[in-house]
Amino acid sequence: MKNIILSLLLAFTFIGCSSKSDENQNVAAKLVVGKSLADMQLNDQHGKVQKLTPDTKVIFFSFSKAMGHACNALLEKESPDFLAKHHALYVADVSPAPSLIKKMFILPDLEKLKFPILLINDDKTSAEFSKGMKKDSIVVVLLDNETITKILNLKDTKALEAFFTQK
Repeated sequence: MKNIILSLLLAFTFIGCSSKSDENQNVAAKLVVGKSLADMQLNDQHGKVQKLTPDTKVIFFSFSKAMGHACNALLEKESPDFLAKHHALYVADVSPAPSLIKKMFILPDLEKLKFPILLINDDKTSAEFSKGMKKDSIVVVLLDNETITKILNLKDTKALEAFFTQK
């Protein structure tokens, strides 16, 4: 019985791991210098829609599990108002995780965190935001009045911490 359950869980894991379809490879990149993100809205970990505001100056993205864990670790040791103080948003791409895993493990863990995380939860949105980005880095987008002025790729949380220290 145990083996059957484990086999089913393993099968669901692989079924839930979808590769990016061809239609998602042809999407327009959203993270481009000079492009406006005024229409950006994503749900946070509590399911509440969050929108960009004109005073948002920084958005940083994690497109991989490792970078997501690293960003979470950094933000967990900061004060709950760290992002607000820095006029920043944090976006994590959880779309590659199978739906079952997201519902049972990832979302409940994220809901416990004291800081807001905007979530990319589907392949199309993931493709739009990650197109042309280095997924193995923390992608930092600098904004002026909701328009992208610069995109940085930071290798780890030490670099992200140094970025916020210099601001």
